[in-house]
This record gives sequence, C-alpha cells and structure tokens, in this order.
Amino acid sequence: MLIRYGRKFSKYYDKAPLKIRKTFIKRREIFQKDPFHPQLNNHQLLGNYEGFRSINVTGDWRAIFFEDVDEHGKKVVIFKVLGTHSQLYR
Repeated sequence: MLIRYGRKFSKYYDKAPLKIRKTFIKRREIFQKDPFHPQLNNHQLLGNYEGFRSINVTGDWRAIFFEDVDEHGKKVVIFKVLGTHSQLYR
C-alpha cells in the first residue's frame, strides 16, 4: 500500500500540535499493518465527505482519506485532510 498526502492535509498537519503529529505517525503505522484495527475506528463517511473514509488520530482528531489505484494496479491511500471532529464536520 502506498500512502500519499494531499496539499490540504500537509498544510493542516504542519499546523497541528506536535503531540497530534506524533500520534498520527503512530496511527499511520498501525494503519499500514491493519487498516481496520479497532483503535483506528476506520469508517466510511457520508454527506460532504461521501466516498471518503476516516480514522481516529485521537479522541477528537481525525484523518480523512480515500483509496485509489495507481497506474501499476497498486493500492494508494491518499490522506486529504486532518483536523478535529468539529473542524471537519461543521
């Protein structure tokens, strides 16, 4: 599985508190081993984010992503945005 980051994700990641950035790295490692590990609460989204999925970074922080396939047929996960629940789901 390849992991890529959208511009908006990178921007929000850079502005996030250090603790959140470190926690995201740990959660990404779990995600790479088992995308549906219970700690991640990986779930499909509806509404404005229909077609996207979300994982928990902390109790309040979420990372939103979608899955695609590259030109070689390999699965690619693209993280699009990072933020608190209230920032993302207004």
